[in-house]
Amino acid sequence: MTINKVSDSKMSVTEVEQFLRNPPAGFSVETLGSGCRVQSDPEESLVLIDDFHSCRGKVAFHNSLGRNVKMSNLWEYTRVRKSLLSKRIYLLMSACEENSSLTSKKAAKEPKVLKQYVVSIEGSDPLVRWEMERGLDWTISSVAGESYRVDIDLTEALQTWAGTNFHIQTDRGSVKPVWRDASFTLKYYSDALFDFPHWFGFSKRKFKLRLT
Repeated sequence: MTINKVSDSKMSVTEVEQFLRNPPAGFSVETLGSGCRVQSDPEESLVLIDDFHSCRGKVAFHNSLGRNVKMSNLWEYTRVRKSLLSKRIYLLMSACEENSSLTSKKAAKEPKVLKQYVVSIEGSDPLVRWEMERGLDWTISSVAGESYRVDIDLTEALQTWAGTNFHIQTDRGSVKPVWRDASFTLKYYSDALFDFPHWFGFSKRKFKLRLT
């Protein structure tokens, strides 16, 4: 099974090159000498994609907050939270092949990227909104007086979406991939003088976003 564009009301998965050739409503792609720049409407979409390289060269999403969203005050947190719960969220994820034949432990931790996809999640969908709100409320107990890092993991949602029939063709045959980079991170930096949980590494949290 290969993908050009598959979507439903909650999630869509689009190959990067297909996304750049035929961007969705609200997006436009400008070709530059060294690559391309993707414009989007920040009122309608929340883009969390860092610059990356494709066969077109460097790809930059002009209005992107990046995969690691940094906040330093309550107003910024409130704005980001509102966007997560009301806009369509766009992320870059990789379908990878794990190479168990590698002898180097370091190399074995870095599976080969087969294809990259732009995955979008509809933040205003009732199920997505409920899952996101519940996860944020559970992991973020005190915004004003505590620094924290929260990872929002979409691996399970992608695995459920792909099911058992999703494979990618390679020169060695059909491969069932594993998903990599299937998360984004919220980082809040408090100016509290005695932020002990952050100092001792107890402020790292994580929740999984499930869409079924």
